[in-house]
Amino acid sequence: MSKVSKKLVIVMANTDPRNGEELGAPIFQASVAAAMGYQVEVMCTGTAGRLMKAGVADKLYVKPGSGKSVYDFIREAHEAGVKFLCCSPTLDLFEITKADLIPECDRIVGCAFLIEEIMEGDAKVLTY
Repeated sequence: MSKVSKKLVIVMANTDPRNGEELGAPIFQASVAAAMGYQVEVMCTGTAGRLMKAGVADKLYVKPGSGKSVYDFIREAHEAGVKFLCCSPTLDLFEITKADLIPECDRIVGCAFLIEEIMEGDAKVLTY
């Protein structure tokens, strides 16, 4: 099986956008996996879902003073082929509309998405 047919789903659920240093690892790992030829999706749910709202990630930094925002890392990961997903209950929780989402948010998924990926798909899942 080629790497491109292997899928990695990274779930950012407990990663709190208020702590920028928590955001680096999942986004970096997504970028690396995409560069290695894997199909990668990052599902943002719960508090981490706020990252998909325009104007949030561009004010956050993994390392203060680095000059490179979390949004810069999201853009780079997306350009490398990473797909970013937002869980629909998160939109309701934080009163975010589809129009509020960053362009890098490829789609909105329901609660059953992750269950199907794990139970019926061949995806490997990392959770943060």
